[in-house]
Amino acid sequence: MGFTKESCETFVEKLSGKDPVPGGGGASALVGALGTALGNMVGSLTVGKKKYADVEEDILRLKQEADDLQKDLLELVDRDAEVFEPLSRAYGMPKDTEAQQAEKDRVMEDALKLACSVPLEIMKKSCRAIELEQEFAQKGSALALSDAGVGAIFCKAALQGASLNVFINTGLMKDKVYAEKINREADEMLEHYGKLADQVHQLVVSRIR
Repeated sequence: MGFTKESCETFVEKLSGKDPVPGGGGASALVGALGTALGNMVGSLTVGKKKYADVEEDILRLKQEADDLQKDLLELVDRDAEVFEPLSRAYGMPKDTEAQQAEKDRVMEDALKLACSVPLEIMKKSCRAIELEQEFAQKGSALALSDAGVGAIFCKAALQGASLNVFINTGLMKDKVYAEKINREADEMLEHYGKLADQVHQLVVSRIR
């Protein structure tokens, strides 16, 4: 769909419109990419500095992974919109007869699982990004430390935002065992990595104030 190829202004305008995509999932992925990029910038400002020569190898490794994460999260902006289409079509299926209702239920269940898969992936990518932010904050240039903190906040927002798109889909699933499994996975990420992002934020605050 190419949302990330458009200008920031156009994306925001589309986000504020009545079309269902892009929506909260895609916006969360974009915020995660921005947060990851902020940590990556800390790395860019650290590489080549004599003061940080002892961690340069680590920083280069972090930057490579951040590059990959940024790309993945940007791709998930469009992917989130793509997986919503089958769900949108399923909502419009007829249900006048028992057979039609059964078919709609079957298609809906598959579409809900597909629609749930992308925000869950956004959450996973955001979790890893938060781990990178922690290392950038610990090892990166002190002059750019605040950017690692902002990056951690953004990645936490991406994590939490994507979780809402997970939960709105699992809440409609008839397969409650599957839904509960996904909910537990999402809850564990929120619990652990939400706290980790807060720790990075506090680390940054303690060092710049």
